[in-house]
Amino acid sequence: MTKVQMRGEAVRRFILENVEEHPADIAIITAEKFEITRQAVNKHLRKLVDESAIVENGNTRNRTYQLASLVSFEESYPIDEKLEEDQVWRKDIAIHLANLPQNVLDIWHYGFTEMFNNAIDHSEGDSISVSLDKTAINTEITIYDDGVGIFKKIQAKLDLIDERQAVLELAKGKLTTDPSRHTGEGIFFSSRIFDYFEILSGGVYFSHQFDDQEDWIMESEKSSSGTWVFMKINDSSIRTIKEIFDEFSSMDDYGFTKTVVPVKLAQYGDEYLVSRSQAKRLLSRIDRFKTVLFDFHGVEAIGQSFADEIFRVFAEQHPNMQLLDIRANPEVEKMISRARSRSRSE
Repeated sequence: MTKVQMRGEAVRRFILENVEEHPADIAIITAEKFEITRQAVNKHLRKLVDESAIVENGNTRNRTYQLASLVSFEESYPIDEKLEEDQVWRKDIAIHLANLPQNVLDIWHYGFTEMFNNAIDHSEGDSISVSLDKTAINTEITIYDDGVGIFKKIQAKLDLIDERQAVLELAKGKLTTDPSRHTGEGIFFSSRIFDYFEILSGGVYFSHQFDDQEDWIMESEKSSSGTWVFMKINDSSIRTIKEIFDEFSSMDDYGFTKTVVPVKLAQYGDEYLVSRSQAKRLLSRIDRFKTVLFDFHGVEAIGQSFADEIFRVFAEQHPNMQLLDIRANPEVEKMISRARSRSRSE
């Protein structure tokens, strides 16, 4: 391949990787990126349209572009004793992903079968629907069940205040409503393997994005029935299941011993985290881990009692656990340091 051809491939690859976020100005940012004319970029856009890799919409002045769907699949499955996730994967899903790199295929195999099995075993619904959409850059799969709703079920099982608290517990990991058959690891690891992982159930929407490592909750005015799980990953991702597992595993026994607790999920609206009760809710079930990273990203301030309950009281009660804070701003870090210093001085 000549240098000109390689540069052309790089330009088109850039377009494909950025057109989703820049549907209207992709030509401008591409021209700036490669220091070429708009006319040159338009030739590459035309080539991608002709190859059915992207779709153009609108007239010249208001033209936009989007990734074209190369593979589309939809199917619904009745939930009964005959339904098995590995059979659905093998028969209906894997055949559409056969050309993916092995590491990405492994990620899809894990994530799809875990989420589909969760719907079979926990949803208490009548059916599961699956939709798959593949473009020249990424693949996304949505799994929907018409059951009771994952957050409502967790809320009832653990006697929690509301569905938001159920999301917080789910984000910690090792949570299952059926411990005899499940470890509670599937959703935790799936949410961290994919580029985008989302769950919509009831009136709560949970999302985790790999790039910024942030969990967040949105509440909807309209309550949706059942549970929607959305997964998406770049087809060229170099990520592996092993590296994600290793990140949260012990070197001694390779068990799931480390977790990240997104502290922001414990907040309601604009309230501050100030009380021991709030801290105790955040601390629920974390004694199942050896190392806990409290992620304070997005938390502007915390109260003395909140910090003291976690980093002094709980820490003294669990001396064999490692409690760490990450991404805390100076104000929050000051409160945490104060709580820790009290523990050492008393």
